[in-house]
Amino acid sequence: MSENLLPGMGTENLITAGIDEAGRGCLAGPVVAGAVILPEEYDLPGLTDSKKLDEAARDRLAVEIKEQAVCWSLGISRAQVVDQINILQATFRAMGRSVLHLKVRPQFLMVDGNKTIPVQYLDGIPGCRQEAVVKGDLKIPAISAASILAKTFRDKLMVQLSGRYPDYGFEIHKGYGTKIHLEALKEHGPCMVHRMTFKGVLPEKKKAKQERMCLPGI
Repeated sequence: MSENLLPGMGTENLITAGIDEAGRGCLAGPVVAGAVILPEEYDLPGLTDSKKLDEAARDRLAVEIKEQAVCWSLGISRAQVVDQINILQATFRAMGRSVLHLKVRPQFLMVDGNKTIPVQYLDGIPGCRQEAVVKGDLKIPAISAASILAKTFRDKLMVQLSGRYPDYGFEIHKGYGTKIHLEALKEHGPCMVHRMTFKGVLPEKKKAKQERMCLPGI
């Protein structure tokens, strides 16, 4: 799916940023988006979707991406934002912030997934062209790079949060809904970085009340 592209207009010579997120399906912690503009020539052996790499490979590539990229940036939406505006809009917001913080203004965005970023999250660069690329983190190097930067940053943040909230095992599962995490939630209840509107975080009665509280005007 593409947006703002005229028939016959190519994108080969446009300044292109790859966009991807990490943490969208987690029960705790922020959703983090990465934006990366790569040079025409780079040396990043093993560059692919961050989920296909082990931690050591991701960490190595993250350093190399930062050294070789024309520029890169991250955008974050906290758990409270996820609860307030829903995970899809929070993801778009994080993606928009990652783009707006790039030191070089992109002319074309390649966004992982099947949706482009709504224009309200790109106020600083009106008219920027976009293309959504399903499985783009496997196909487009700049998206792969963005995936790695978002993933490595978020993983390290969750390890830090495990020191503040040691009862949940964030350093192990990084906030995903694993058996260990769900059992910890049943025993201790949620903490400040949990997404209260996500299934499994709150008992159903408390969740329904929380959702009503998040509605506008309530």
